[in-house]
Amino acid sequence: MNKKPNPELVDDENPEWTDEMFKQSVRLDALPASLQAKLRGRPKAIVTKEAVKLRLDADVLAALRASGDGWHRWAMCSQARAGLQSRCHPSAQPTTFGPF
Repeated sequence: MNKKPNPELVDDENPEWTDEMFKQSVRLDALPASLQAKLRGRPKAIVTKEAVKLRLDADVLAALRASGDGWHRWAMCSQARAGLQSRCHPSAQPTTFGPF
C-alpha cells in the first residue's frame, strides 16, 4: 500500500532524512568541544533560581501585582532582599545581589 503524504504535513525546509544523510551525519561527541558547546544550547547560569510555593495575603499580592509586569520576578525578589537587609545581622545578609 503506497500512501501519498499529507501535503499539510510536508515541510520543504526540513525534509525527512535519507539513508545518505544518516551516513554523512556525525555524532555530537565527535565534534570539536567549542562547537559542541554552541550546539548544546544555553549554558547553565552561575546563580540559579529555586522554585517555591508561597501563600500571601490578598492585599500583599494585589500590591505586588499593581507594581506592573514582572512583579513575580522583580518586585518580590527586591522586596524580599530589602526586608533581609533591614532585619538581618550584617554578617547574615546574602552575599550575592546580582540581577534578579
